[in-house]
Amino acid sequence: MTSIRPNATRPALPEGLAATGQSAALPSWDLSDLYPGTDSPRVAADLDAADAAASAFAAKYAGKLATLPGASLAAALAEYEKIEEVLGRVMSFAQLKFSGDSTDGAIAQFMQSCSERVTTISAHMIFFSLELNRLEDDALAQKLKDPALAIWAPFLRDLRVFRPHQLSDEAERLLHDKSVTGAQAWNRLFDETVAGMRVPFSTETLTVSDVLNKLSDRDRSVREQAGRAIGTAFGDRVKLFSLITNTLAKDKAISDTWRKYPRPGSSRNRSNMVEDEVVDALVSAVTSDYARLSHRYYQMKAKWLGLPKLQHWDRNAPLPGDDDRAIPWDEARNRVLSAYGAFSPDLAAVGKQFFDKPWIDAGLRPGKSGGAFAHPTVPSAHPYLLLNYHGRTRDVMTLAHELGHGVHQVLAAPQGYLQSGTPLTLAETASVFGEMLTFRALLDAETDPARRRIMLASKVEDMLNTVVRQTAFYQFETLLHDERRNGELLPERIGEIWRQVQTASLGPAFEFTPEYDVFWAYVPHFVHSPFYVYAYAFGDCLVNALYGVFQDGHPGFQAKYLDMLRAGGTKRHKELLAPFGLDASDPAFWRRGLDVIAGFIDELEGIVR
Repeated sequence: MTSIRPNATRPALPEGLAATGQSAALPSWDLSDLYPGTDSPRVAADLDAADAAASAFAAKYAGKLATLPGASLAAALAEYEKIEEVLGRVMSFAQLKFSGDSTDGAIAQFMQSCSERVTTISAHMIFFSLELNRLEDDALAQKLKDPALAIWAPFLRDLRVFRPHQLSDEAERLLHDKSVTGAQAWNRLFDETVAGMRVPFSTETLTVSDVLNKLSDRDRSVREQAGRAIGTAFGDRVKLFSLITNTLAKDKAISDTWRKYPRPGSSRNRSNMVEDEVVDALVSAVTSDYARLSHRYYQMKAKWLGLPKLQHWDRNAPLPGDDDRAIPWDEARNRVLSAYGAFSPDLAAVGKQFFDKPWIDAGLRPGKSGGAFAHPTVPSAHPYLLLNYHGRTRDVMTLAHELGHGVHQVLAAPQGYLQSGTPLTLAETASVFGEMLTFRALLDAETDPARRRIMLASKVEDMLNTVVRQTAFYQFETLLHDERRNGELLPERIGEIWRQVQTASLGPAFEFTPEYDVFWAYVPHFVHSPFYVYAYAFGDCLVNALYGVFQDGHPGFQAKYLDMLRAGGTKRHKELLAPFGLDASDPAFWRRGLDVIAGFIDELEGIVR
């Protein structure tokens, strides 16, 4: 899976960075560890071999799983994993190529062709998970007594979460085969539309990513122009984005109804291996703290900027006195690895590989995916990181964040393709923890009160973007999907829902001009990963609580932390947090995480008095 950084807005490339030639020196990845190129015969050969293997697998095992002893079922799982990893390698390569340049028609065609072929091949093996879930609990428990099968217990445990929502074999096969012309096709339309958009700005025509970067410009008139330009660009296309949103929401509602999920977010919660009630507790804790967190902070920010009210284009405005000098790539690398190393030399050693080898793409170019992400690819290869490095302090934090993902993925890889991945609620643990390590190291080294204020404010804004903003995004999705079940939503109604949640979450310091009502349209998570967004708030609060345990001097913390990362997807959140004395089902757990953000705001209030 790909983890996408929630706050994709980044400032434009600083003049100092460009002048020193650092832009040209930014690393780019080499995907040849997956395949030499899109025209490589190895791609076709692997797909052909996987096709033959999948057909043979079906002939060998279909209809027979109930009769297999434990050791034979373990052998079947090993074969299944091997085929799935080949398909995962092909799709990882295609997705990374597309992320590198989504405007290249040949690459888009290659990705679509791979997706269609992989869908066809994997259809041979749909029976496997369906039959596994038809095994009675007692019969499976008996098979699991065999040590060979016991190592697959976490995979089987997580698979059977979906047992109550499983359809007939024929229905599952139909949904699988139609996926490339359903949600996947609408996802591609969204990606290609946004990547191809060019936004008039002053005397230039910019990409969406470049104009979004202008929302962090020091000049308020530039920010306003960018905010209005984005609103116009997406407003001109709002019918298309509304059609995409309505169609995907309806598609999901149909699937959820057939699968008997109680509410729109339930399927995501099942895949995250977290109970609906735990997510409700998180959302309730964050929303009840809006006044203590975002409302309070943005009222301070309005005073610092000398404004009676903030507009939406002021949300990411630099603070007065924030020179945020250009940080060359090598310096960013050293800062992050130094912070990681101070916590654990073993952690830093894993992270160093990403810089020593061509596993990072940080350059700026048209057609490249915006924001940042870490892609685990497959255990037989290694992860890749994508960033758009503009040389700001925030970009250093993004590097620390994505490197945390990469390190986590490397450490969990020995669990194998089927058991190395973590649910989204835990996938942000290492990334946010790495970001916190880097921030604390930078803050502790800073002695200038003015600079400390700016650093604290920047961290608070990132945390609000991660916790408050993503929770508001989750509420937006919930309201939209609930209402869509009663009929299609007009663009104006979607805008009303967006304004409602933004007003509640950002507070009285803001007023919103009309063009802000279409800003929902550029958020890719709503299209690609419905109800993904709360995982950021979950991860941030979890790490805040975890970091508090570390600061309290918990014995053996580093070793326990690395063991937690190595576990990959083999353990649930209760098992992973128990060694640290934490429990996400306890309401006090979320309060502890939110208290960290409130404490930073308290410190800011103390500095400015």
